[in-house]
Amino acid sequence: MIWPASPADLPDAARLMAESSLLRRYHVSYDAALVSLSSALTGGDLILASRTAEFAGFAWLSFGPRLLNGAAYLRLLLVAAPGHGDGTRLLLAAEDAARPLSNHLYLLATTDNDGARRFYERHGYRHVGDLPGLVLPDLDEALYHKALRPPGERLSG
Repeated sequence: MIWPASPADLPDAARLMAESSLLRRYHVSYDAALVSLSSALTGGDLILASRTAEFAGFAWLSFGPRLLNGAAYLRLLLVAAPGHGDGTRLLLAAEDAARPLSNHLYLLATTDNDGARRFYERHGYRHVGDLPGLVLPDLDEALYHKALRPPGERLSG
């Protein structure tokens, strides 16, 4: 089951962030994650949560400021147990949520995160280029893009 997260879901998401070996490289703590997630919700970002028996993961979307031709940004997609379909379900739900507001979806993956990169490529994301040291000097990011509607079709209004 996937739903728009509420403040009550944020402690589970922050715990998942703090326990992530990938996010440890970015020095993410539980407290900092909780502050970031709370700020994101109050600032207009969309966080989609997923739960089976336990909290399964979340997808965090940002929609503003409107840069890059009406694009949304998938800030983070994180699951508790990769390989069980939770990531795919969250990604598809994020795309569906972004489509009415955005022409494109962008995301970053660390260049050495081969599993994530293959995952996004399998779901139609195109590697645009690398951004050396974007967030931290010793980590390079790979930029990915996916059009959310056919060429020529744009947002109405």
